[in-house]
Amino acid sequence: MMTRTWLITGIGSGFGRIMAERLLGRGDRVAGTVRDRAAVADLAAAYGSRLWLDVLDVAETDAIAGTVDRAWAALGRIDVVVSNAGYGLMGAAEEVSDAMIRHQIDTNLLGSIMLIRAALPHLRAQGGGRILQLSSMAGQAAFAGGALYHATKWGIEGFVEAVAQEVGVFGIGCTIVQPGGARTDFSRRSAQVAPMSAAYDASPSRMVNHLIADTAHPPAGDPVKMVEAMIASVEQEPAPLRLALGSDAYRVMRARYAERLICLEAQRDVALGTDAEERAEGDAAWFERHRKVAPAPALQRA
Repeated sequence: MMTRTWLITGIGSGFGRIMAERLLGRGDRVAGTVRDRAAVADLAAAYGSRLWLDVLDVAETDAIAGTVDRAWAALGRIDVVVSNAGYGLMGAAEEVSDAMIRHQIDTNLLGSIMLIRAALPHLRAQGGGRILQLSSMAGQAAFAGGALYHATKWGIEGFVEAVAQEVGVFGIGCTIVQPGGARTDFSRRSAQVAPMSAAYDASPSRMVNHLIADTAHPPAGDPVKMVEAMIASVEQEPAPLRLALGSDAYRVMRARYAERLICLEAQRDVALGTDAEERAEGDAAWFERHRKVAPAPALQRA
């Protein structure tokens, strides 16, 4: 297995911390970002120059490009960019404040977008690489009480799916990682919970409050196994567009995909009946012809 250099945001805890530990332990180099260097002081002491660090809060989107440029300048080449930093904002849409909404979007959605955009010129210049974007089963299945979190994850999935089509021709592969519940500190330490309004006590949105408060039933997902699967995905050719992790993620997303297909099929006649008859066939043929101009995903390389 070849030695690689990785750029990972948010290595202070959770998946990012576990990934940095595993990669450094096997001899890879890591450029990691943290909001507080003290969180990784032990890793810095243990691995010296193989761990490059920068202080970054991805919600401060104007700072992201500078961090990415400095990492490439210091390390020369970065093979894998892991957009990991993020958190969950929980509560009914009416309960969360405007400031909470803006910070959630700045962190999870705009922060991830700006990280990937900053990395792309470097990846193109070096002839390719990989991007791993941490999403969630929440990027495909929505539940009451997580509307703003879902908005960021559904948004970043659409962004990365489109970018993957744009950059495959440059040898850049993109993978959207969709973990289910994992035994990290994400839900209980990294989640921000909106103040509860009595008006929503009877709403299904209250489920998330009970879930966060319930420490007696840990999630099924093993975060170490999940990280190992993320790392292993970089060896796959072509890059898998999506990587589902956890039995709950598989079960929930499979059920939602099936529900959507049933709903779509029920609307077939309505959908087909709203085309302009004289142009419908020509427009469809034009789209398919131009969509296939770029090389297929199978031509992506690491």
